[in-house]
Amino acid sequence: MKNLLLALSLSVFSLSSLAAPVVIANPAGPDALSKTEVKKLFLGKLKKLPNGATPVVIEYNKGDILRISFHELATDKNEGQLQAYWSKLIFTGKAKPPKTVASPSVAVFEVANNANAIAYVDDADVTDAVKVVFKP
Repeated sequence: MKNLLLALSLSVFSLSSLAAPVVIANPAGPDALSKTEVKKLFLGKLKKLPNGATPVVIEYNKGDILRISFHELATDKNEGQLQAYWSKLIFTGKAKPPKTVASPSVAVFEVANNANAIAYVDDADVTDAVKVVFKP
């Protein structure tokens, strides 16, 4: 029983030790985004960036801890709600799902190499190749 409690405590600690996710953009992209813009971007509702460009939204694979944390803070959706939401949009043809990547380093690379790309990463993964445009 003590081992189970210890394991549960450590797993909660490891989730809480994850630094806050931040939204990143290419240095040539927008300087800042509001919470409303971020929410709309990651829910497929914002079709243009403030500069008029079509955004390339970068997302993580289903079940990723960073994805879960980000969406709870930025879109107010848990993993199940997010899955149902996107399934409906895709089925009705109203939106295409965001591009998915497997790691923050790939997300940073994609954003650094595409002026219209927007992603989120743990704040510890931000490099000089990108800029932070929103902190939930």
